[in-house]
Amino acid sequence: MSFLTFFTATCFLLALPGPTNTLLATSGAGGGIARSLHLLAAELAGYLLTITLLRLALGPIVSDIPLAAMVLRVAVTVYILCLAVMLWRFRSRELRGSAPVTFNHVLLTTLLNPKALVFAFLLLPLQAGPFELVPRLAVIALLIVTAGIAWVTFGATLGRGARRLGHPDLITRTGAVTLVAVTGLIWVQSFLGA
Repeated sequence: MSFLTFFTATCFLLALPGPTNTLLATSGAGGGIARSLHLLAAELAGYLLTITLLRLALGPIVSDIPLAAMVLRVAVTVYILCLAVMLWRFRSRELRGSAPVTFNHVLLTTLLNPKALVFAFLLLPLQAGPFELVPRLAVIALLIVTAGIAWVTFGATLGRGARRLGHPDLITRTGAVTLVAVTGLIWVQSFLGA
C-alpha cells in the first residue's frame, strides 16, 4: 500500500464516528475543549497499545479460533452499552462539577475499538517488522491526536448550541444514542461479513 493510500485511509477511518470519537465529542460538549484535552492521551495510548497487542499476540488467536472473535465482540458490545446507559442517566446539571467521560472510559473504549483491528491488519503491512512500522505508527499517532482534537471541538460546538436552545441533556443523550447505533453497526457489519 502506498503512503498516500495509507494516509488517506487513516484520515477517513479516524474521521468516522465510533465509540471513542463519541466519547470525545460528548466530553467536549459537556466539559469544553480545555477540560477534554487530557483524553487525547488516553485515546493515543489505547490505540497504540491495542495495535501492538493485536500484531504480537491476539491476531493469531482470533484468526485461528472464531469463538474468540465472537467473545471479544460480545465483551465490546456489553461495555459500550454500559457506557451508553451511563451517559443517558447523566444529567446536564451534573456537567458543571464533573465530566461524564473520564480518562479511563476513553482508554478502555479505545482498547476495545474495532478500528484498531483495521490499523493492525489492514493499514499496516503484515510482513513489516517493529522497526519498519515506526514511521507509519508515528503518522497514525499524529492523526489520532488531530482527529481527537477535531471531535472534541465538534462536541464543544454542539454542546454550546444545545445549551443555548435550553436542552443541555441532549449532549449526553445524543452520545448515548450514538454509542448504541455504533454497536448496532458493528454487529450488522459482522453478520454481513460472515
